[in-house]
Amino acid sequence: MSQISWTLQQFRQVLKTCIAQRNLQTGKSLHTLYIKSLIPPSTYLSNHFILLYSKCSRLSAACNAFHATPVPNVFSFNAIIAAYAKESQTNIAHQLFDKIPQPDLVSYNTLISAYADRGETAPAVGLFVGMREMGLDMDGFTFSSVITAACDDVGLIRQLHSLILLGGFDSYVSVNNTLVTYYSKNGFLVEAKRIFYGIGEIRDEVSWNSMIVAYGQHHEGSKALALYQEMVRRELRVDMFTLASVLTAFTCVEDLSGGHQFHTHLIKTGFHQNPHVGSGLIDLYSKCRGGMLECKKVFQEIPEPDLVLWNTMISGYSQNEELSEEALDCFRKMQQAGHRPDDGSFVCVISACSNLSSPSQGKQIHSLALKSDILSNQVSVNNALVAMYSKCGNLQDARRLFDRMAQHNTVSLNSMIAGYAQHGRGKESLVLFEGMMERDITPTSITFISVLNACAHTGKVEEGKKYFDMMSDKFGIVPEAEHYSCMIDLLGRAGKLGEAERLIRTMPYNPGSIGWAALLGACRIHGNIELAVKAANECLQFEPSNAAPYVILANMYASAGRWEEVATVRKLMRDKGVRKKPGCSWIEVKKKVHVFVAEDSSHPLIKEIYDFLEDMSKKMKLAGYVPDMRWALVRDDGTRAREKELRLGHHSEKLAVAFGLISTKDGETILVVKNLRICGDCHNAIKYISAITGREITVRDAHRFHCFKDGQCSCGDYW
Repeated sequence: MSQISWTLQQFRQVLKTCIAQRNLQTGKSLHTLYIKSLIPPSTYLSNHFILLYSKCSRLSAACNAFHATPVPNVFSFNAIIAAYAKESQTNIAHQLFDKIPQPDLVSYNTLISAYADRGETAPAVGLFVGMREMGLDMDGFTFSSVITAACDDVGLIRQLHSLILLGGFDSYVSVNNTLVTYYSKNGFLVEAKRIFYGIGEIRDEVSWNSMIVAYGQHHEGSKALALYQEMVRRELRVDMFTLASVLTAFTCVEDLSGGHQFHTHLIKTGFHQNPHVGSGLIDLYSKCRGGMLECKKVFQEIPEPDLVLWNTMISGYSQNEELSEEALDCFRKMQQAGHRPDDGSFVCVISACSNLSSPSQGKQIHSLALKSDILSNQVSVNNALVAMYSKCGNLQDARRLFDRMAQHNTVSLNSMIAGYAQHGRGKESLVLFEGMMERDITPTSITFISVLNACAHTGKVEEGKKYFDMMSDKFGIVPEAEHYSCMIDLLGRAGKLGEAERLIRTMPYNPGSIGWAALLGACRIHGNIELAVKAANECLQFEPSNAAPYVILANMYASAGRWEEVATVRKLMRDKGVRKKPGCSWIEVKKKVHVFVAEDSSHPLIKEIYDFLEDMSKKMKLAGYVPDMRWALVRDDGTRAREKELRLGHHSEKLAVAFGLISTKDGETILVVKNLRICGDCHNAIKYISAITGREITVRDAHRFHCFKDGQCSCGDYW
């Protein structure tokens, strides 16, 4: 062999090694030699340089190598398509795909996989259909990718499953693993188990990991752990993905004790410093009360946190509403560390903005997402933004963004349906739901929670019953405890307290505190103290330290003038060491959040606020407003009327509204957030204030939105 051919062969081998090892530095040196014509021009070598830069996330360099290719072939196109796909630029990837004279299997698989990674169902399925029409051969990767793209469309997954069986693709373990994952994610554990156990002895580690996660997702943690122990007994390879799957099982059943023990095992084996396993630990601790301190310790023990680990940390903070500011801070630190936010980063930080009800922060993140070009085809980020604008009281922007989306999935519709439901726009919620079914987009259990809430908030009892029955009859979705709680709330709000109690007694789940709390809330609305006592006692069986049942009972007794019972309940709270959650309201003005408590005296403008409310009170009375003294919750001895009225007038939500009105321009809308349910007198008073000032005022309380305009509230006083 000649010296030149030997050098070329060596060159090729070193280049392949660079690609396999992601060795960018040596690869660039080879590319410099190639450009200087020390190596003859070659489409083969150019293709491998494209591949090198693609795998090392150097898109511009990959693009330059592609354009310098002597005669681009299908491999050239596939390599550059992969580069753009890796950077989530599926639109450009698809344009390049359309330029290939004869796309091959790799071309289709690469692009379908790219769409699947971005959750874009329609274009992925469109490519798949095109492959079938052309009679192009498929492989397991094709089906795995298109199932991933189908995501939460169970009907489509079932159709694909049928094609897999007909074509004999069920012999691919990877395809079966993907089916296990997505059947489980959509609530179909029986199908997931049937596929897993049907694979037989050709099951690989991914199969076991997928089934461990599936059991965890369905709160069958003991079965998940049993599978892990079986893996160990069989001496199957246990890697970071297996360990993270086990942590997912602990997370799903919120077994902090078991998670702690497993964490000890991870420390002994050294896996605790692995970013992937660390993400699992952070996810576990973040879902347990007070666990974010442990999350920080886990995070600090990992030498080189990757983007996924940062995202998990941001997610942990955002899931704890009181730590949403920390989520934003963590997002900024991630950027400072040199990581470019991806769709997961944006989804998590947008969720934190939703918790804060901070329109300014939300718009800043929205702008950043636009600049990052992450929104062009990223459904998940758009879905998060729709939810964020809804939770910040801006339903118009939420709907505008929803309408501009290139495609919708179940999550998109769930977000918009929930937004309308929270704002008391039940009609719009149900129209969207009916349209969803007309478009053959399969609803999920989460969809029905929003639909049933929409019915509950608007008194649509018969419609609610119809949709509740539809879950199992039409879609095979077994109602969960939360669906029953929605029905209890629906019946209770409508005054059907007896029917609501019967449903609690006969439901197939333990109602827990949520079901009884729904009934207790209904009792408060309708003044049924006897049933309220029963419901409160049941709530306290599950959550003895929860102050809400005590407070609701005490307030009901106070409204009825039964002050001895009020004293008894308050003494019981003191004896048990139960403390009432202090009520507060806050408002964001000029990117600064102002927090108020009842009878506040700490705010710099408190004098101006009280003067404004005093003047407004006179105008309101002239317009017909009468203070509802039942909400003052002070014993009426005939000498304290003025004190009661002052206390009513200085509730936190009134203070926040007043501050908003004196601190913003005429015509500007106001959003106030309260951590508890809005006071009945405040609800009535703000209706008058909206009419007198000509302002639109939105109050987001612990249960829903109240949009006040021209003396009316969006809830129609049905709350």
